[in-house]
Amino acid sequence: MKGFEGRVVVMLGMNNDIGIDLGTANIMVYVKGKGIVLNEPSVVAIDNNTKKILTVGEEARKMLGRTPGNIVAIRPMKDGVIADYEITESMLKYFIRKVYGQKRFFRPRVMICIPAGITEVEKRAVLDAATQAGARKTYVIEEPLAAALGAGLNIAEASGNMVVDIGGGTTDVAVLSLGGIVVSESLRVGGDKFDESLIRYMRRVHNLLIGERTAEEIKINVGTAYPSQRSSFMDVRGRDLVSGLPKTVRISSAESYDAMEESIFTIVNGVKTVLEKTPPELAADIIDKGIVLTGGGALLHGFDLLIQEVTGIPVHIADDPLSCVALGTGKALDSIEDLQGSLMTLNRSRGKAIN
Repeated sequence: MKGFEGRVVVMLGMNNDIGIDLGTANIMVYVKGKGIVLNEPSVVAIDNNTKKILTVGEEARKMLGRTPGNIVAIRPMKDGVIADYEITESMLKYFIRKVYGQKRFFRPRVMICIPAGITEVEKRAVLDAATQAGARKTYVIEEPLAAALGAGLNIAEASGNMVVDIGGGTTDVAVLSLGGIVVSESLRVGGDKFDESLIRYMRRVHNLLIGERTAEEIKINVGTAYPSQRSSFMDVRGRDLVSGLPKTVRISSAESYDAMEESIFTIVNGVKTVLEKTPPELAADIIDKGIVLTGGGALLHGFDLLIQEVTGIPVHIADDPLSCVALGTGKALDSIEDLQGSLMTLNRSRGKAIN
């Protein structure tokens, strides 16, 4: 359910465009003409003694919380930005080679989708990581713009469109018109924060210690943003903090809502803030068209109903919310000339950023 925030698209020649959605939680690879060809967690397992990367992706995710002392499974992306530069660079190289294979002199063009609210320093770190991973030329595009393109919205016309992209580390809320972002808000809240809230709740209320994978299962199986519309239960296994022994606790949808309520309403309030800043003509367009939800967090049960109830505006979940950003950045590669005003680029040979 988690989505992405520092998204990368790699273009391999004129006939082999490849898109990589490099997210806080997952990485997707999009190949032009083939669609999504790879979807794996953005997790890296390293040996603490030698600092050597052991495995990447799904195999590394299976190690989360289950590794011996010398092996650590980490997520190099946090809150939509790079938390560990060197490991992110290595992870990019790994996935590019996994899809394309070993091509010694190959230097692709790269497009990276970034959260709307990151700093220039964070933006430069993403550009540099992609360039060091082998890119000949690197572009960055803001996340809600790519999400809107992937959701099939016509953002080129003089009409307002509103997108809420709920990823793993960040949520981007934006109103778009004439191919650009008019108003936006970037929140460091997403699927990861939902998981953290569930972990804290189980510890505080049930004295039960659970890991990230169990929290994710709770969110998917019984989680909800609209408790009156879901009544499900799940047995949760973890370690009793009092006795230290394994223990099973039954949790309900209502409890999951109590755990995640603060994070949920941070996003809802972000949507309200953007609507309050939206010019009246564009606001009228949004009332007619509705709000579009993308990203893995859009799949949280009842989130669309809650936002619709609070704002009074129809809310639609994109057809393929998890893939919207990867697909959208692929579309952006086909329209680089039209989007020049919204892109920042870095040439490998020049080593400097150009707006």
